Amino acid sequence: MSFPTADGLVQAVRGISYHVEAGQTLGIVGESGSGKSVSTQTIMGLTRGARISGRAVFEGEDLLTASPGRMREVRGAKIGMIFQDPLSSLHPYYRVGWQIVEMIRLHDREMSKEQARKRAVELLGLVGIPQPDRRVDDYPHQFSGGMRQRAMIAMAMALNPALLIADEPTTALDVTVQAQVLRVIRRMQEIFGTAVILITHDLGVIADVVDDVLVMYGGKVMERADRRTLFYHSHHPYTEGLLQSLPSYGGERERLRPIPGQPPSLLTPPPGCPFAPRCAYVMDKCKEMPALDPAGEEPGHLSACWLPHQSAEREEARRRVGRAEPAGSVGNGGSVR
Repeated sequence: MSFPTADGLVQAVRGISYHVEAGQTLGIVGESGSGKSVSTQTIMGLTRGARISGRAVFEGEDLLTASPGRMREVRGAKIGMIFQDPLSSLHPYYRVGWQIVEMIRLHDREMSKEQARKRAVELLGLVGIPQPDRRVDDYPHQFSGGMRQRAMIAMAMALNPALLIADEPTTALDVTVQAQVLRVIRRMQEIFGTAVILITHDLGVIADVVDDVLVMYGGKVMERADRRTLFYHSHHPYTEGLLQSLPSYGGERERLRPIPGQPPSLLTPPPGCPFAPRCAYVMDKCKEMPALDPAGEEPGHLSACWLPHQSAEREEARRRVGRAEPAGSVGNGGSVR
């Protein structure tokens, strides 16, 4: 997927592929500008003017070729979405409950206003908003940031969608509210059996709630693995860099290890591996883009890197460039269940 601009063609997403099953949570992680959000917005038909190729198959139907009318039927009813900023997603001039009622009745015209309002109150209660029968008539500015995010979850889950896309749902929230919002998403998933795509920068969130993880960089997929494999047996140097930039990752040490350099310009992406200019293990082969191939012993663990797939050879390569700590150790900053 690319965007024509005055400066050239921005290649925002290049060859991304993933799947998520009912009842599972897929986490998509990466730096800003890596293509996480825009890939899911394309699935929802929200990237007007973009040049798009490929397929986005949902319940056997390719959404990229669906008509605008069909997409209006899918959005909200079949696929719910929680946007990054709930204050800008909720209309400031309308009461929160009215907005939920309007969305419900748009897709279910047989439901009366009274029934839809009752459903809105029920949903606000499910997501943990106190006194929902009273707060349903409040305006968005009367809700705190965490309550607005919960209201967005309630709206997204109002029609029991098969898929929920949560784009940075915990951004700008304190850690206590973050935990509450994630708990609400998990509870709604358990009640309705919804598949969830969770986009985040926070590896702590990834460690806590997802089943599988997709690591993106420069519009491409760098690595895919289940949660535990990614934290304990990661393969790609970019994943290693993300993990080593966490506080207390890899045991006690005095300083964090940031990834040097800057993300690539998607106007003129580098040839071969997009992470090569910042990679400590760069080699001549990196001028060619490696395929997303099986890595390590775990099934479903894929990595787009020329490093050896055998863990012993990979650790030897890491030691040669001065990485004393193995990439798969977790320090005092947290644990993966």
